[in-house]
Amino acid sequence: MSAREGFQNSLVELQKDILRMGSLVEEAIARAVEALKKQDMALANSVIESDRVIDDLELEIEDKCMKLIATQQPMAKDLRRISAAFKMVTDLEKMGDHASDIAKATRRIGNQPLIKPLIDIPRMAELSQKMVKDSLDAYVNENPELAYAVAQDDDMVDHLHSQVFRELLTYMMEDPRTINQATYLLFISHYLERIADHATNIGERVIYLVTGERKELND
Repeated sequence: MSAREGFQNSLVELQKDILRMGSLVEEAIARAVEALKKQDMALANSVIESDRVIDDLELEIEDKCMKLIATQQPMAKDLRRISAAFKMVTDLEKMGDHASDIAKATRRIGNQPLIKPLIDIPRMAELSQKMVKDSLDAYVNENPELAYAVAQDDDMVDHLHSQVFRELLTYMMEDPRTINQATYLLFISHYLERIADHATNIGERVIYLVTGERKELND
């Protein structure tokens, strides 16, 4: 195997590692919101504990990126590919942290009766998971159009977050006894909004990888 073939194989392995990390993040988001919906404390605890796996994977991928840069001295698009991977794992790690934050807020709410049916928050979670998947598909297929579509979904998540904020604020104003739980639900909505922002950041990395141009998709 030539040195070039070995380098290309290493890039393929790097891509597989990022997809594995993205899959773990998607799963963590889904499980965290499921724990909230079912008020399942055991599930919430498992989401918090499994965040260590995502953290460890981030460090592992970063080490691989550094080794490739140090030993292969990549140029042009190969350098952008490694640089994008390096930053994408930071976004994925933060998404994992926010999934854990959702599980922690769920534990704070505990088994109290929910002050309202959960409709918009699960919808935000579904959109956020889709954005993570689409951003990684855009990365694998080097598809900037899909990266721009991720940013459009981010606008929908932002809209839902504003809607949740207004609704919970009304609950708190009408009945101060709801303030404690409504505050945790607001935190959860904010964590999902941040997850969507990080997925959009990955979209920006994809555009940079493919075109060499830096775009700001979060406005």
